[in-house]
Amino acid sequence: MSFPSSVDVAIIGAGAAGLGAAHALRGCGLSVIVLEARDRLGGRAWTVQASPEVTFDVGCGWLHSADKNSFVPIARQLGFELNKDLPPWRERAFGNAFPQAERDDFMRAMDAFYERLWEAAQKGRDEPASLSLEAGNRWNPMIDAISTYINGCELKDMSTLDWDAYEDTGLNWRVRRGYGALVATYGAPCPVALNCNVALIDHSDKRLRLETSQGTLTAAKAIVTVPTNLIAEEAIRFSPQLPAKVEAAAGLPLGVDDKVTLALDDAEAFPKEANLRGATMRTDMGTYHIRPFGQPCIEGFFGGSFARELEEAGDGAIAAQSIDEIAGFLGNDIRRKLRPLYESRWAHDPLARGSYSHALPGHAGDRAVLAAPVDGRLFFAGEATSPTFFTTAHGARDSGERAAKEVLAALGKP
Repeated sequence: MSFPSSVDVAIIGAGAAGLGAAHALRGCGLSVIVLEARDRLGGRAWTVQASPEVTFDVGCGWLHSADKNSFVPIARQLGFELNKDLPPWRERAFGNAFPQAERDDFMRAMDAFYERLWEAAQKGRDEPASLSLEAGNRWNPMIDAISTYINGCELKDMSTLDWDAYEDTGLNWRVRRGYGALVATYGAPCPVALNCNVALIDHSDKRLRLETSQGTLTAAKAIVTVPTNLIAEEAIRFSPQLPAKVEAAAGLPLGVDDKVTLALDDAEAFPKEANLRGATMRTDMGTYHIRPFGQPCIEGFFGGSFARELEEAGDGAIAAQSIDEIAGFLGNDIRRKLRPLYESRWAHDPLARGSYSHALPGHAGDRAVLAAPVDGRLFFAGEATSPTFFTTAHGARDSGERAAKEVLAALGKP
């Protein structure tokens, strides 16, 4: 679309939040544009064809809390097939790297940790989640590894109250064609300017002035949906400055979760949808999904400080670590059957700088601070502003819809 000089509502970011806002404003008689710095829709939702046989979600892949996930009805409406198979992370262990008796012992320790965490939250303690670990428990390093998968960070950096606020109904589905493909299709009807980076939002005058890589435009209202790290690091600036927003964003940093997919030769010799991980007794470990959707591949998943270290080691380091660890579990012969296809490096993505948000200890209240409108003209959305579904694509989408309703209320529109 042609780049306008003036609109009623400018939406910054064409991830799930920005697209949710744009959809909610359709048919309202307002001129709207979504400004997206990338050359594609979806943000941290991104599906690639890693090989002719393997579809890979580089970003989000699970429709968490599927019974409350707003992308479920959207998927059905758009003709995307949903997969309702049980996720592999508790069931369907493969190999002998993590014997069942040890898995059972680990799960008992994990459940006891969750109970202590819940009890601490009921007392209103916004403390590091690591304080709920049982001193000396042999499984503590692996419990910490699970936190890196869930939160993108270790337990010492995770707010107990924030963890408790997250709503998980336990129902996790997938999109066969890819979650990223679903989000991109959802956004296709929206008015989007791609390759349009917003550097400054000047709200000193009656109308907002946005400086972008495609020129300057003015708007009556703006919805900001960029990741918290970009606000905290002032990659997008406000004039006058908004120190409360910058501080809240800094209290909600993006952790790191990275994924890799490896082509698997002789795939029929391996079970579909199997889980592989070992009783490694360390936090620096991956977890592996064998033949997702029956595809001839193994997906690896890494989180927290270990994922950051692997990213720092350069392209290919995540795949190399995965192959080494899988060989350690299944034997060296597996190496000749594995070939790297695609890996994410979200911390090194300049437009994300991480994967999804977690509240630092003492900062659980920052989600509400970040979500609050400013002067009835600046509105904020994104997964980090969701009170209960943060870290998820549907939480982001719903927050965009919420921000759009706030815009309409400010304009006096029903």
